[in-house]
Amino acid sequence: MSVILETTKGDLTVDLFIKERPKTCMNFLKLCKMKQYNFNRFHHVERNFLCQTGDPTETGRGGESIFGLLYGQQANYYEAEQVPVLKHTKPGLLSMVNVGDNMLGSQFFITLGDNLDFLDKEHCVFGEVVEGHDALLNINEAICDENHVPYQDIRITHTVILDDPFPDPPGLVIPIHSPEPTKEMLDSGRIAADEDINDMEGKTAEEIEELIAEKEAKARATILEMVGDLPSVDAAPPENVLFVCKLNPVTTDDDLMIIFSRFGKIVNCEIIRDRQTMNSLQYAFIEFDNPKSCEDAYFKMDNVLIDDRRIHVDFSQSVSRLQWKGKGRGVEFVGGKAFDPNKEDYKMKDQPKMEQSKRMSSDDYAKRHAFQQRQRDYQPRDQYRGSREHREDRDRRDPREQQTGRNDFDNRGRRGERDRREERYNRDYLEERHNRDYLEERHNRDHREERYNRDHRHQPDRRDKRDHRERRRSTDRSHRQEDVSAQKRIRRSNSPKKSHRTRSK
Repeated sequence: MSVILETTKGDLTVDLFIKERPKTCMNFLKLCKMKQYNFNRFHHVERNFLCQTGDPTETGRGGESIFGLLYGQQANYYEAEQVPVLKHTKPGLLSMVNVGDNMLGSQFFITLGDNLDFLDKEHCVFGEVVEGHDALLNINEAICDENHVPYQDIRITHTVILDDPFPDPPGLVIPIHSPEPTKEMLDSGRIAADEDINDMEGKTAEEIEELIAEKEAKARATILEMVGDLPSVDAAPPENVLFVCKLNPVTTDDDLMIIFSRFGKIVNCEIIRDRQTMNSLQYAFIEFDNPKSCEDAYFKMDNVLIDDRRIHVDFSQSVSRLQWKGKGRGVEFVGGKAFDPNKEDYKMKDQPKMEQSKRMSSDDYAKRHAFQQRQRDYQPRDQYRGSREHREDRDRRDPREQQTGRNDFDNRGRRGERDRREERYNRDYLEERHNRDYLEERHNRDHREERYNRDHRHQPDRRDKRDHRERRRSTDRSHRQEDVSAQKRIRRSNSPKKSHRTRSK
């Protein structure tokens, strides 16, 4: 038997379990025939859990069964049917709400999630949504407050009974029209179900674009506040800091300092590096002493070629060095180079905890700096670095060469020196790899010998047996040689002696 529930989010076609729940299905069908569910609101909606309705008071504590309407207040509720057991296993199941002591009234809910087994012992399943799952999905996606009440009303507008196998009880009067909504329903303070919400109405195209951009910026600021990059949503990034990305890994802080210094005085120029390997992450922050210099660099340095890479320049959106001091007291810079290292409260906030507890000595820092410098010097260049076009391009774009007035001969000499450094690096690398292979082979040989000794430590006589066999073989060999020599002597002694005739004179 089917019933159609027409809602403001779409129509739901419901099949009732007449054989398993006859009393509950009869109560539901007669309430629909009495138009008791018309204009009822879904007063409780939890995403992926359930949506509840059937209470004319919209509080979750009202509603009465068909028996209460016919026989008075003493019959408002009836006892639920427990056999057979029907479980809440999937979305779209209709179940009556247990008001206490296994008693049911008019409230029911529709499941919006899977495997809600904890509801089986308390509530009574009596139907299933077979059509209109799109409307059920729209109800599931409704925006609600902290009490799970939708901001915009979702109501049952009408109920249509397709088939009713139960006879009408005596005294049942079917109304012609649906009940009128009360004043409390109309003044609920929520957005009406039929109200069209359009913030863009009456605004020009420019105002609409500005409103959309403002909402997007607000959403991004909220995300930055959630991840800890913003002390508050209303905090603005500094106007004199430039963000530079897509850098070449070989580009250094000094290179950027020299290139961007022509736009104004630079307070701080720092390439962000990995804390463990100290390799460049290929982006940097450049802080100027005034916003005008920052704007000039932004308009003129975007998409400029630096060390064979076209960089991208933008205004900094990060305010991670701003610490919120409290309402009305502003912010202050913390961490990094913006902090004065001579102060007593100086802490390496931008460094990992391991670096805070154990700082690097000056000798270790010098060694690591020298190693990084060698890595930059030995960084392989592109295959066309010796071409005439590349030399002309490099001479034209490198401000250091323009300032010092180096000519093409100096550039060729400098490139020749770089090639020699690369050759030395390759030679050192081959020698190091040869030494590494030799040490690996030696380690493998020692490992094999150690494994052999470990495998034979429970057989102490095995080596002795092997030595005994060797000695026995050598003894047998010597005995065989002695036997052969003895046989030769015997044959020599038994052989007839040749007569030596003397020649007559």
